[in-house]
Amino acid sequence: MTGDLFERAGIQMAAGRAGGGARAKAAGKAKSGAKKPARKAAAKPKPARSNGRKTAAARQPTKAAAPRGHAYSARDIEVLEGLEPVRRRPGMYIGGTDENAMHHLAAEVLDNAMDEAVSGHASRIDVHLAADDTVTVADNGRGIPVDPHPKFRKKPALEVILTTLHSGGKFSDKVYETAGGLHGVGLSVVNALSDRLTVEVAREKTLWRQTYARGEPKAPLRNMGPVNNRRGTTVAFHADPKVFGDAARFRPATLYRMARSKAYLFKGVEIRWSCDAKLLKNKDETPAKATLHFPGGLTDFLASTLKGRKTLTPEPFAGRADLNGGGGKLEWAIAWPLDEEGFLSSYCNTIPTPQGGTHELGLRSAVSKGLRSYGELVGAKGAAKIMPEDVIGDASVMLSLFINNPQFQGQTKERLSNPEAQKLVETSLRDHFEHWLSAAPETAKTVLEHAIERAEIRLKRRQDKDLKRQSATRKLRLPGKLADCTRGRADGTELFLVEGDSAGGSAKQGRNRETQAVLPLRGKILNVASATADKLNANQELKDLIEALGCGAGEAFMEDDLRYEKVIIMTDADVDGAHIASLLMTFFFKEMRQLIEKKHLYLAMPPLYRLSQGARTAYARDDAHKDRLLNGEFKGPGKVEISRFKGLGEMPPAQLKQTTMNPATRTLLRVVVPNKTSKPAEFRDTEKLVEKLMGKRPELRFQYIQEHAQFVDAIDV
Repeated sequence: MTGDLFERAGIQMAAGRAGGGARAKAAGKAKSGAKKPARKAAAKPKPARSNGRKTAAARQPTKAAAPRGHAYSARDIEVLEGLEPVRRRPGMYIGGTDENAMHHLAAEVLDNAMDEAVSGHASRIDVHLAADDTVTVADNGRGIPVDPHPKFRKKPALEVILTTLHSGGKFSDKVYETAGGLHGVGLSVVNALSDRLTVEVAREKTLWRQTYARGEPKAPLRNMGPVNNRRGTTVAFHADPKVFGDAARFRPATLYRMARSKAYLFKGVEIRWSCDAKLLKNKDETPAKATLHFPGGLTDFLASTLKGRKTLTPEPFAGRADLNGGGGKLEWAIAWPLDEEGFLSSYCNTIPTPQGGTHELGLRSAVSKGLRSYGELVGAKGAAKIMPEDVIGDASVMLSLFINNPQFQGQTKERLSNPEAQKLVETSLRDHFEHWLSAAPETAKTVLEHAIERAEIRLKRRQDKDLKRQSATRKLRLPGKLADCTRGRADGTELFLVEGDSAGGSAKQGRNRETQAVLPLRGKILNVASATADKLNANQELKDLIEALGCGAGEAFMEDDLRYEKVIIMTDADVDGAHIASLLMTFFFKEMRQLIEKKHLYLAMPPLYRLSQGARTAYARDDAHKDRLLNGEFKGPGKVEISRFKGLGEMPPAQLKQTTMNPATRTLLRVVVPNKTSKPAEFRDTEKLVEKLMGKRPELRFQYIQEHAQFVDAIDV
């Protein structure tokens, strides 16, 4: 499509020079002749003559050399006309002169074609990248007008648009109800920054063509004759290497993503993408040809982006709506991926707004207010704390707004600034969000609990930050009941977590003071899986534990600050001890998962029985172990005395050291958890199991007990 477009234009240009070159040359000479004297005079101002007397200026101390250009007069004032400002300062119009800015040229041309599609006058757009880095964008819209402009009688409207800044048909809503090109500089900027550009317009069964170089027309607009079954505008341009550098190239992947996003944003358009196969590298997954058409709009885009990733809700919150008062449309799609790696992509009139703006503020306000309102309706505690970042901070969000006369910050249009857009989006979106929540109570409950949990984490993080700031200059204060070890570094050190002061006393007497520390905990700690952030922050036992470890909790966890190499949960070998161990493991899983993943958490295996026969003594961890010992080394003649420990506090320190604390004679079990990155499915199963057994919903625990009761062969009551 593009390969021979410039070649055909070159033949026409040659013919034009043969017929009317003399007049153009004469006009060019006259034009250049008029400018030369002014530039010459401004470049070298004449020095002031001396009349032989010392003037006031002459009497002043003089420097060795006067600054260059010290003379400043009216001759130094330049007036840039036409497209010269663009070539002098391209960064003002496209944000720079790097490859990203160069791709903005393609976006400007594609936006013009999309405006035709959104207004209902085009249904197809072709985008092609040629081997010589020429980009061609063609649409089947109305075509740029070619008749003489009322203000410039000797120029067709097409030439006015391509050579004059702030010219176009989008300053009012007479031609386009909603449009992305609003400043009237897009196509003229592309023309100014291209070393060659060819435009073809098919209107009323007639084809017109004109060629340009660096913003200047190389030939007049030409009638190429009648055409059938063709309408619209075709623009082919090659970015000027004098502006962007010889090494700058259009990236097929970037242009393809640009074209695909436009197709998602407006379901009524079909975009045909193609590029020269030579431009595609081996690992480039960009197709050489593709037809992009998505009837589902943003919902299709979100499904494609999240393909293979599980989400919090079965279906995304998605829809379309007319804005209150008319004159605009809104489309959105929101999903909550379980991996919590979200994004927020917003658009206005198909123009991407990576820096957000008032439409994003409207969305954030709508979902937070809507969810808070629903939470208050169902009586959910903590709903009042929900902020926008708690709802969409980890969500994948697509937002597309169409409004009249959008106001962007800068020509690159990266941020929407219309004040009324926030209220329009908030009003429309909140109404639909509240209906969506009410129609699916289970889904709404899931989203609500998720947001409340994030709110609690956010508040806890803020509290930890404030506490850290307040105590930054204070000396480290350890919990009063902690019997710390004497070694100054973490290597080879251990912290034993024991239940109660009695067990703590035995452990403190049986430990190695250099490497082993002991922290007694008072009874059963808080179940963090079902507790609020406020309760967690107020729990003294957990605060003591976090303070003793020194590494922080939640997102503030820092492994390098961990004060011990091993953290060992040492509880009684009975049901109560197992329950306390479960609560502690739940705490570490929820608040310090990295401590488990980095192999720092262990379970001690204290004995439940002591068996003695004469001079022989052994310890059994449980009933099964006791039976094996009785049928093994204690099978011989003689009475076997069996005593059961009621708790670690009743064990003599020497026995506790020998059986449970001495690295040479003890048994430890390391707590493991599936890696969230390498084994996501197993990790999610573990997460669900913890939530089922330790979470807020007792009906899930009851269900688990019913399903697994058949496997119980012994009950300790």
